[in-house]
Amino acid sequence: MPARLTPMDIDAIHKALANPVRRDILQWLKEPESHFPEQAHPIAYGVCAGQIHGRCGLSQSTVSAHLATLQRAELVTTRQVGQWVYFKRNEDVIRAFLAHMNTGL
Repeated sequence: MPARLTPMDIDAIHKALANPVRRDILQWLKEPESHFPEQAHPIAYGVCAGQIHGRCGLSQSTVSAHLATLQRAELVTTRQVGQWVYFKRNEDVIRAFLAHMNTGL
């Protein structure tokens, strides 16, 4: 596991994971090819926010707030391509969080 240069914000991660929609988004981003097959750009960029919005069935502002919470917790990373923002799971942070949880509190 790569060393983290900054400490994880455990509280922000717990807050992010407390919402079932955000857990769904993380699950969908784990296998983006199967959950977002209609995306025009390569999945290597991540998943476009609009695709996530379409799958959630919630208002754009609500989905944006969920994505911002995941980003603040560093559970996702972003990449801007033109006017579009793409989201990917941050596997390093997820692995580090799981390791932290497995070592006991």
